[in-house]
Amino acid sequence: MSTHLTGQLPLAPSSLPSAGQPSGTYDPTLRVSALGGGHGLSATLRALRLIAGELTAVVTVADDGGSSGRIRREMDVLPPGDLRMALAALCDDTDWGRTWRDVMQHRFTSKDGTEGTLDQHALGNLLIVALWELLGDPVGGLRWAGALLGARGQVLPMSTTPLTISGAVLSENAGGELVRKTITGQSSLAAAGKNSRVSQIRLEPEDAPACEESLEAIELSDWIVLGPGSWYTSVLPHLLLPEMREALVRTPARRALVMNLTTDTSETSGMNAADHLEAIHHHAPELRLDVVIADPSAIQDRRGFEDAAERLGASVLFSKVGADSGTPIHDPLRLALAFQEAFKSS
Repeated sequence: MSTHLTGQLPLAPSSLPSAGQPSGTYDPTLRVSALGGGHGLSATLRALRLIAGELTAVVTVADDGGSSGRIRREMDVLPPGDLRMALAALCDDTDWGRTWRDVMQHRFTSKDGTEGTLDQHALGNLLIVALWELLGDPVGGLRWAGALLGARGQVLPMSTTPLTISGAVLSENAGGELVRKTITGQSSLAAAGKNSRVSQIRLEPEDAPACEESLEAIELSDWIVLGPGSWYTSVLPHLLLPEMREALVRTPARRALVMNLTTDTSETSGMNAADHLEAIHHHAPELRLDVVIADPSAIQDRRGFEDAAERLGASVLFSKVGADSGTPIHDPLRLALAFQEAFKSS
């Protein structure tokens, strides 16, 4: 297909509103790479864009549910959903940014009684795939999408190869005995159930190459941030790609981990906060962290949690980072202040 698009990004239009710099906290020289996917990565990016001048999101590409799953199955491309969410999170809090954020997140709904082909597809997913088809380059397409949105940072896939995640799950049978089974697929694993517990995950293909631009960003960052998010399907997958795990171990950057606001999820049934840290160590025993950020309301056993963090080489920063909404959602301003404190003290 012929196209006038190239790898050269256009200049931003003169009408593009100024991004603005939050006073007192913003450091234009601070380079941070945030790893994850879904709503957890979005929360991190909304906080980091307030303080970091050079921001990179490295996003999981194993999603197989919803709009992304349909696109992946029908077109043999990377699942665009988590990449779209990261781009939307990097939009400025201006009329331009809010408008394009809403456009990217907009989902089509068919009229009553009609099962349409666009039903529940996110427009941003379709836009990203269109750019990929025109350019033949996943990274280049995401850069064009970021330029259109005026995104304050870049979004990269962890691999340019679509990945499949599977996990060993322990559950009780009718007789009360523990049974081990393997569940394949991100959406199935995420819904493993309250009476099951994920014990080990793997990616296929196991030797998939990591995205070169993502490896470069990890190497050149001042800080790497993991979490929050679905522990086994958004946080840990980055530790399973050999090249990316090696880059995270080797990088001169410092490493921070943000804990979830609740441990009561279908992926982590029966696990406490310290168990989450043990899962990090189990899947990447050579990885060391510098600081773990945790909301004190989410930690029941502080001593045990601090001991688990120490085994990863990390200190713990207890800070209220949850929103006052009654739901386990990180507040961007509070999380930004926690990042600032962690980056200065570690």
